[in-house]
Amino acid sequence: MTQNDDQRDKGDGMEVDSHGDHEAGDSEPKKERVLHTRVPAVLERELKRFADNLRVPVSNLVRTILEDALNVADAATENVESRLRKAAKQLEHERERLKARVKFDPLKDIFAFQRVTLAQDATCAKCERDLAAGAHANLGLSDEPTNGKKKPRIFVCDECLPGAR
Repeated sequence: MTQNDDQRDKGDGMEVDSHGDHEAGDSEPKKERVLHTRVPAVLERELKRFADNLRVPVSNLVRTILEDALNVADAATENVESRLRKAAKQLEHERERLKARVKFDPLKDIFAFQRVTLAQDATCAKCERDLAAGAHANLGLSDEPTNGKKKPRIFVCDECLPGAR
């Protein structure tokens, strides 16, 4: 794991030796790559001591540690992603449940309806069905103040007219 100063890579501290790589079509199997990296002296001593205790080469120990670290990182990523998806589904479910409970009634301020023939296309305020020009609809009348703003007209189809069913 140690290197002399003249062998060290001048970049980010990591160097990959690709000697022995073969393409998939070659008859020889693809050889493993050699990865050089700088480590503090304390870490080197600990790795050597640990490898000696396990009676394995330091390179095998480092390879195993790196593979395990990547497996743990992959598992953690999958776990977090799964939990985020579950939370998003639960949030969507709760949102729909709250929307159903707090459903806005577009007819709450209407005190009467006047049957009209539409001169323009409109939409039913209750079921949101398109109402074509020339069709009959019911104009909702209200006393609600507009605060200087033009209040949208409320039209409902015959099926959504209160008491129609």
